[in-house]
Amino acid sequence: MRCFETRGPVYPEDNYVVARTEEVADFVDRIEKGRYIVLFAPRQTGKTTLFRNALDILENKDNGYIPIQLNFEGYVDIDASVFYISFGKEICKRIIKYFQKHDEELTEDLKQFIGYAQITDVISMREFFESLGSLLNQQRFVMIIDEFDAIPPSALRGFLHTLRQIYLSGKGRCPYSVGIVGVKNITQLNYDRSISPFNIQDEYKLYNFTLEQVQELFSQYTHEMGQILDTEVIASIYKQTAGQPFLVNRFGQILTEEMDIPKNDSITMEHFSTAHLKLLRERNTNIDHLITNIRRDRRFEVLLMKIASYDQGTTFSLQNELISELTTYGVIVEGVDGMCEIINPIYHYHVLQAFKPIVNGLEQEYLPEEGHKEFEDYLDKDGHIQMEALLDNFRDFIARAGYRILQVPETPQEYVGQYLLFAYLSQFVQIVGGSMYLEVQTGRGRLDLLILLNKRKYIIETKIWGGEPRYQAGKAQLVSYVKSEKAEAGYYVVFDHRKTPEPRVETEKIKDLTIRSYVIPVLQELPSSK
Repeated sequence: MRCFETRGPVYPEDNYVVARTEEVADFVDRIEKGRYIVLFAPRQTGKTTLFRNALDILENKDNGYIPIQLNFEGYVDIDASVFYISFGKEICKRIIKYFQKHDEELTEDLKQFIGYAQITDVISMREFFESLGSLLNQQRFVMIIDEFDAIPPSALRGFLHTLRQIYLSGKGRCPYSVGIVGVKNITQLNYDRSISPFNIQDEYKLYNFTLEQVQELFSQYTHEMGQILDTEVIASIYKQTAGQPFLVNRFGQILTEEMDIPKNDSITMEHFSTAHLKLLRERNTNIDHLITNIRRDRRFEVLLMKIASYDQGTTFSLQNELISELTTYGVIVEGVDGMCEIINPIYHYHVLQAFKPIVNGLEQEYLPEEGHKEFEDYLDKDGHIQMEALLDNFRDFIARAGYRILQVPETPQEYVGQYLLFAYLSQFVQIVGGSMYLEVQTGRGRLDLLILLNKRKYIIETKIWGGEPRYQAGKAQLVSYVKSEKAEAGYYVVFDHRKTPEPRVETEKIKDLTIRSYVIPVLQELPSSK
């Protein structure tokens, strides 16, 4: 029985697999044209599976390719001289394995060359490939290097310069084609910031799964097991993951292996909500990578919150070092309008969790002292949330806290209101036994929180004040979203950071839906000590 896989390369005989037929064919075509290809993409996006499938196709062709795969991961902490020696030995071992696999005999000249050849530096590297090419009898040598980022920094420029010289030497070159695969791109690896020595590269972009590919993946499961996933479930998986391969397959694991749903039952949106909550609360390798990467530079927090909070957005430019790095890590992407967007709601949720202080110092003041209210008091007799009263209290809490919200540790003042709302609602949901996740419509400028409790949806959109036209436009956006989610009402919370804010509370009927809007002032500075 096949399964969904998140721990490494996938195999069609063991796993449900997105074939990526067009992508593999494109990669093979570039190899056959002799390109020197670079494939840089975030971890756990299917790079290894893709190029391994491409190499399998080349091996099965009758036009004389000798494709080998190398991995530089083990070279991360060694000297350049040791790297070159090991690099040469690995190539020789892979060539021998190739001939053995195909029951072919090495010629005596090739056998002798492999027995004595060494690579010790860039000069011997070029000579090694020249000699190897002359001994291969018209066979085309292809080399794919995985985890290229781990090459010793002292070897990088010379190694790339040598490959460039080989590429420019003509069509009879050896290697005929090279694939460089990793996370960081050539520019980011070029530590001395000089002009790239590898300007002959053919850049290959590997994208996340499309909706059609996610549907294809789960149709394989349904075909084998007979268990149907509701159409809305598959659409929601795609919406929450934006097709990120690890996250898609992790949903598959939870829904089909870990939840013990009877195989004769359909997988419904109720099941999806349970799986989604589990995925948000767990730590896995993909989320660990995300958190590690966004904490590498404190400036990432300001940039990510700016992308998330302001309608006007941030122009996407890979010339900006921070944007380039976050793109490399798979956190942000260029939107259709050329602006930065956080790539999916699950990552957006974890970005907020990563930067939200564990303790903000105001938790004991969420509820008013008078009346001795508890969070459970904001549920009616049927267990439904009295959202208007809950948000009224949050507005009052911000007023009660006053300037102290500016003292929340390690929190940019610009985004403190959104941090506190997220923390407030998170604590409420945890206490009453509900679930909350993000529905990020464009990846920037608006943050839609969706709370589920007792089979009812509650939608809260939050923004930072950006002027009256944007405020009114936000209501229309919220109405559209509330209708699409078949909810009964929407709640709109806007934080006003102006020096002379205008607090508002409005309840309106818009297109037969109730919209409750708040404009909540946020203090700009601490009171004078004089």
